[in-house]
Amino acid sequence: MSIVHIEDAAEFDAEVLDEKGKVLVDFWASWCGPCMMMAPVLEQLDAKYPDLKVVKVNVDEAAEPAVKFGIDSIPAFLLFEDGKVTKKAVGAMPIEALEQRLGL
Repeated sequence: MSIVHIEDAAEFDAEVLDEKGKVLVDFWASWCGPCMMMAPVLEQLDAKYPDLKVVKVNVDEAAEPAVKFGIDSIPAFLLFEDGKVTKKAVGAMPIEALEQRLGL
């Protein structure tokens, strides 16, 4: 599965909240160095977990979902299961740490 890039709140609802199964959402921004460092980690997760949908939300382009879920620091990662948040991790980290924090 390839990483999905969200551009507005309606797309977020369709791709994340209405989705069955696990969806990992990365809240990021192009000016955020740690966010850029996490891009290859997300590519690895996408390849490693075929049942996990990976979605990226640029907080500058689609601010509504970030506000709705209380994102006040980026990069922030929310794991949704059947449209509900089950885990959260904040900050740049190696893949192993992110997997552990999200229970993957």
